[in-house]
Amino acid sequence: MKKVVVLRIALVGHGKMGSALLTQWCSVVDTDFPGTKFFVIDPMQHDSLSAESDHIDYLREPPPVDECAFDLVIVAVKPQVVAEVLPDYAARLSQDGFVASIAAGCSIERLKALSGGAAVVRVMPNLPSAIGAGVSGLCADGDATEAQRALIERLMAAAGSTMWVPDEDMLDRLTAVAGSGPGYILEIARNYVDAAASMGFSPEDARQLVLGTMAGTIAMAIGSQSSLEQLRISVTSKNGTTAAGLEALNGDDALGERFSATLKAAYVRAVELR
Repeated sequence: MKKVVVLRIALVGHGKMGSALLTQWCSVVDTDFPGTKFFVIDPMQHDSLSAESDHIDYLREPPPVDECAFDLVIVAVKPQVVAEVLPDYAARLSQDGFVASIAAGCSIERLKALSGGAAVVRVMPNLPSAIGAGVSGLCADGDATEAQRALIERLMAAAGSTMWVPDEDMLDRLTAVAGSGPGYILEIARNYVDAAASMGFSPEDARQLVLGTMAGTIAMAIGSQSSLEQLRISVTSKNGTTAAGLEALNGDDALGERFSATLKAAYVRAVELR
């Protein structure tokens, strides 16, 4: 019989992303992590903490050092308060415990110093993680073991797909593409809906037409072996309506240039926040 490893995981902070990830983790805890207990500790003492459950204990402050040893501490507070709360957990890590952080802009070096030298994995999830359809970047320091890497990868897989990167510079680049990406997509969708409404559709119908078209097209692309260019060509008849629209959209490659500038600006800002 396979040995069941019971994990004790502390989630420090209970904001939007932390609570969204917790929901996804709890949906697979019985099958993937049987017996695991999450301890949700909110240093901001929000009044919105949920009721206790079989898998979660909600706490206002960390338990006494001699009463609890965590296998994993997940930092999900705002970057500006990490230095205030993380040191409290160094003494509460088990012998093989480690730290994972979704706090943007906090480097591995800084997290490691604040956690007493524990192994650290930085995680960059994005907004669709809330529905289990996210893309998360993972970057570990040299002290992280294969078991620790496997654990955080399994946890993040419950929220979507994962991608390991070799260093924090690549994590900053991933942040520019995927971490901030939902913002770009939503801005494109917003303008697309507004343009559809200007064609005479109601706001509700314009939203349905645009989001349905985008969702169906992306699903088709994901399921296809063809390149994106080949798929685009397949729906573009010579001198047809799509060709006319594409010429107006990106005939001068302004859209491509704008996207390159967008990603570069986000990457530069990610570097500044280290």
